[in-house]
Amino acid sequence: MRKLLPLVTDALLVIVFCAIGRRSHDEAVLAGLLRTLWPFATGLAAGWLIVASSRWRRTAGAAEFDGTALWPTGIAVWVSTLVGGMLLRVVSGQGTAVSFVLVAGIVLALFLLGWRAVFKALTRSRLRGRQRL
Repeated sequence: MRKLLPLVTDALLVIVFCAIGRRSHDEAVLAGLLRTLWPFATGLAAGWLIVASSRWRRTAGAAEFDGTALWPTGIAVWVSTLVGGMLLRVVSGQGTAVSFVLVAGIVLALFLLGWRAVFKALTRSRLRGRQRL
């Protein structure tokens, strides 16, 4: 379950991103959420498949896959969600105005990278507290 939690967190945040977008444009949130969500959810799934199937290595030696890592996991998932989502929106005839791409990139970065940065900061802080004991 612990290894699945980062994926679930990302998925929930992408849903929140799409719901906020629909609400900010006075569109029915629940009625059209799936139409807005599927391109980004597909991009998110592709990103997770890429990072989970790759064997990321540290220069100091082999590292176990970490879904909470900002690099490479967070960056790869964010880029895949944004680029994949926008490409699928184009293919499906949905809008991709430059302003939308910029806002989506910023919000998705805050969501998908932000929680990882906070998680790592809290984890480091907790580890330092244990070392003092």
